[in-house]
Formats: sequence, C-alpha cells, structure tokens
Amino acid sequence: MGISSPGIGSNLDVNGIISKLMATEQQPIVALNRKEASYQAKLTGFGTLKGAISQFQTSVSALSDISKFQAVRGTTGDASVASVSASTSAAAGSYSLEVSKLAQSQKLAAVGQASATAAISNGVITFDFGTVDLGPTGSFDPVTGKYSGAGRSFTSNGAGIKTVTIDDTNNSLSGIRDAINKANVGVTATIVNDGGTSPYRLAFSGTGTGKNNSLKMSVVDDAPGTSTALSSLLNHDPANAQALAETQTAQNAEFKIDGIAISKANNTVSDAISGVTLTLLKTNVASATSITVARDTASVSTAVNAFVKSYNDINKTLKDAVAYNADTKASAILNGESVLRSIETQIHGVLNAPVVGGTNSFTNLSKIGITLEKDGTMTINSAKLQSAIDSNFGDFAGLFAVAGKTSDTLVAYTGVSDKTVPGAYAVNISSLATKGSTTASAAPTSLVIDASNDTLDVQIDGKTATIKLGQTTYASAATLAAEIQTKINGVASFKTDGASVTVTETGGILNITSNKYGSVSTANITAGNGAANLNLGTGTAGSDVAGTINGVAAVGLGQVLTGAKNDASEGINLTVTGGSLGARGTVNYSQGYAAQFNKLTTSLLASDGLISARTNGLNASLKSLTKSRDLANANLAQIEKRYRIQFGSLDTMISKMTSTSNFLTQQLASLSK
Repeated sequence: MGISSPGIGSNLDVNGIISKLMATEQQPIVALNRKEASYQAKLTGFGTLKGAISQFQTSVSALSDISKFQAVRGTTGDASVASVSASTSAAAGSYSLEVSKLAQSQKLAAVGQASATAAISNGVITFDFGTVDLGPTGSFDPVTGKYSGAGRSFTSNGAGIKTVTIDDTNNSLSGIRDAINKANVGVTATIVNDGGTSPYRLAFSGTGTGKNNSLKMSVVDDAPGTSTALSSLLNHDPANAQALAETQTAQNAEFKIDGIAISKANNTVSDAISGVTLTLLKTNVASATSITVARDTASVSTAVNAFVKSYNDINKTLKDAVAYNADTKASAILNGESVLRSIETQIHGVLNAPVVGGTNSFTNLSKIGITLEKDGTMTINSAKLQSAIDSNFGDFAGLFAVAGKTSDTLVAYTGVSDKTVPGAYAVNISSLATKGSTTASAAPTSLVIDASNDTLDVQIDGKTATIKLGQTTYASAATLAAEIQTKINGVASFKTDGASVTVTETGGILNITSNKYGSVSTANITAGNGAANLNLGTGTAGSDVAGTINGVAAVGLGQVLTGAKNDASEGINLTVTGGSLGARGTVNYSQGYAAQFNKLTTSLLASDGLISARTNGLNASLKSLTKSRDLANANLAQIEKRYRIQFGSLDTMISKMTSTSNFLTQQLASLSK
C-alpha cells in the first residue's frame, strides 16, 4: 500500500485548512463548556452557602433552647461541706446550711466460719428493706450489734421483696456471696477474714442509704428437718431474732436550712429548696455555711453575643456570594441568583417582625440594645444589654427561644408541636384527671395469712400478675397493707411498664390506688384465694383531664391536655395537677428570634427547600449540556470526515491539472524549438 498525505499532490495545506475549519465548527461546544463551568461554579457556590446556613442553623438551634437564657448558679461558702447546683426554676436567694448527720447505708456481719469454700446448706433467702422502730422500750446495743426490747418493729418500705436461691452449686460462703452480688438485690456481700479461729465472716452493705433501708433477711431451708445451717447463719429480723450483727446503722441525712430541721434518705437532696440540688459531703455542726443562688447574667450576655455573631456571619456569607466589584467588573459566583435574594428577604422578614405570644415584655431586639445597621450587620450596645438583663432577667428567654407560660400555677406549660401558632389561649377545665383504685367493702376477715388465703390476682394499669403474700399473722390492717404494696410493686413486669400502687387503710378498710393518672389507670383485684378475705375486687378506672384550649375541646391523656387539631393551639401541652373547674386563665406561647431562624434554616436546608430546588435545576441543566455536547461531538466527527473527503477530491483534481499543465508546458517548449 502506498503512503499518502493530504495536499501532497496539490501542495495545499489540507490538514491546516481542515483544522481551522473545525475550530470554527467547535465554537458551539466551547460555549457549552463555558456554560458547564459556570454551572459547576454555581454548584460549588451553593455548596458553600449550604454549609454556612447549616452552621448558622447549629448556632440558632442551640440558642432556641430556653435554658440558655435562664441559667442560675449555686455556690456554697464552704465547698467541703456541700456542693450546690441550681435549675432554671430556682429563685435567687441565700440560705444557711448546717449538717449534723450524713445519710448512710446499713452494714451487717455474720458469725465466722472455718472455711469460705465448705458447703453450708441449701435454701431460699428473702431480702426486704424497711424501717426499724424501737418503740417505747426497745434499744440497740452497739457492742453486740443487736436490737432488743419489747415493742420494736420492722416496717417494709414497699420497694419489693427479692429472693436468692442457694443450692448445691453455690452453698459455700463464697458461693452465697457471689449469688447475692449477681442477683442485684440491693445488697453487696463480701467475705472478711477477722483472723480468729473461725475467721471467714460474710458481711453485707446496703446499696441504698437512709433509715428506711434497714435489712430484714428470711431464710427457708430446703430440708429443715436435716439442716438449718443456712437459716441459722442468715435469718435476721430486727423485730425478732437476729443472726447478724449490725456494724453500721442505716440513717438519714439530718441538716438545717435557715434553722429548719430536715431529714432525707440520701446525701443528694433536690427537694429541700425548690430548683436547688444539694450534695452533702461532711458535717459542720455549730458552724453553718452559706448557700447562694444567683441568676447567671454572664451566660445570658454570652448567649446574646453568640446570636449576634452567628447572624453577622451568615449575613456576610450572603453578601459575599452576590458581590460585584466595579473596579474589576468581576461578579461573585452567585451574583444574579434569585435564590439568594429570597433567602435574604426571608431573614430580614424574621427580624422586621416583633415576637408575638405575650410570654415576655421584650418584643424586638432594639429593646435590649441590638441594632440592625444599614449594611445589614448587627451591633450591640453592651450597656443597654446589661441594663435589660439586670432589670428583666426572666423575659430574655422569650425573645430568643421557644417559650411558654401559664397564669395558673397548677396548669403547667410542658411543650408544643411544630404546628402550634404563637399566641395567648384561654384555658378551661371541665374535669380533673383521676387515678384508678379499688376499696374493700369491709375490713379483712382475718389478719392471719396462710396457704388458704395468700394469693391475689392483680390488674394494675391494664397489666396483670399474681402475687403471694407472706404467710404470717399481721399485727394490723396497716401492716397487711404495707405487705400488699410491697408485693405488687415488686412485680418485675410492673416495674418495666412503670406501674405501681399505693396501698392504705382507713378504719381497717383497705384501698389500692394506682400511682398513674388517666383512663389507662386501674387497680383491681380480679381473683385469688385471698380476695374474699380482704374483701377486695374490681374498682374504678381513672379518668383523663378534660377541657378546652382557645375555646376548642382539647385532647386529655392523664393529666396532660393537648390543643386540638386544626386549631391555632394544636399541639400545645398543659399538665393540670389540680385546682378548680372552669376558667383557668391563659397559656402564652412565643417563638423567639433564634427559634424562628432555626425553623427558617431547617426549611431552607430541606430536601424540597430553595437551595435543593436550585441545585437540582443546575444538575438537570448539566445533564442536558452533556447530552448536547455528546451530540455536537458526533456531528463534528461527521463534518470533519466530509471535509477530508471534499479536500481529498480537490487535492486529486489539482494534482491532475498540475500534471496536465506540466505536460502541455513541455510540449509547447518542444514546438518552439
């Protein structure tokens, strides 16, 4: 095959001509490439903008939390006596604190054993916690660690009885220790070696503090006729025989606040001063220390400054994205994008509208010293801000965060939904929530509980279980009531579902009441061989609170009343704990500026928001450009092919004409000779 090159026969620069022609033909593709680069740049710009808005959202979301503007600090004069923390509900004030006793758990020790690994015997150990009452003649001997004297008693605290089974796999001292610790019954068991002839002593320490956490242990031996070693070692009833010695008595924390004597089961006390939690660390008898609760105004000022900074940051990002440099005649990437103008308009719309709802006296930012300048930035007058904080600390939250308050102290605002409209809504209560309960028709026929009358089938808050009462002769109906409460509240499935009861007696008549409010609340005795003896049966279910919010019938569930659907009050939650029926004042709800910005940025960043809609459009345009470019490239290949065919033909023609011209020239030259 011969070697050919375009233009070799005609001396034409065919490749150069075609190259220039194709450069002209490629101009539409160049335009497409420029447009693609522009779209890609805009996508990058929107990505940066989205990140900035997301950062702004993070800031305002944190500031929409009401606690950011209601911080309260608690301090003590002597931090070694107690530590103090305060919630937003705590009132500012100062108090004196004198601690005389710290709460402590009970500790018990068994008699020594020669071996920690030798088998003792089998049985079932029952654990119950309660209070030891010495009565008028009882006493405690700290030397022997035993209680004595007539009239002393043990009353269960109703937390539930727990059992541990001891069998051939764990009937040694170490096995008993491990079985008790594994069972998590509220007691920690250890073995102490006292160095004596029978050195190994099983020791118990309650995990709960307070005088109502004294321990009673009952043992049922597997083969009492053969061996009672386990019961002899561990049977411990403070009101009767005691096999264990008490080495530390369970006691409450005892202290005074402003001279008022207080006794609590724990060293962490959160209900002595409203909104304040005390952690008692040591005693300071006759040397009272101070407790100070003060509003944390510095944290409010910090939160306000953080709001201003986050706004100025997003404002700068928006301005930079659409900027135009007149000197260089260069535009920012997103200049001319209507989405940016829409976002700016919506942000300014939030700031230009006052906060409504009536939860605070501040309705706009200018009242606390924040000014919006001509260039769109915010500035703070620190002196005016501090003055507003000092004079009206409680109203700051409503200007920035989601806030709600009621005019009735027994009607508490507890939350809203995203459909609740800010405003003031009248509240009217037609009925209060009640608890389910059952009351005996008469006093118990007998206080002697044995195998013939020791079971009860109970239904608590719709859940059912069978309980078995302890077989004994109860001293009173009150003692029997405590046993029933202990056994019901000790049911594992009830605990899981949060069901519990309070059992009381009045004039010997027993009453079982659920601790839950509402129509789901029940406390029934449905069967069991002990039901007839106690004269208990099916009682009355509880009822939900009922009433109106904003004049529209609200939805009641337990003590919570919720605003009706399709009403401006939809989703607002009120907890009604008591009070009279009828008009109960108003509930006010507002969304502060940080909360509104949080809502706005959420919508802007949503999958169907403005930014996503625009970027989706750009991506669609890019796909269309790719298709157009692919088609144009295919057409260019055909055009170049056609050019090469045409110039190839021209090359051949010129070559032939040149050959003919050369021949004629030669012939003419010959003729002239």
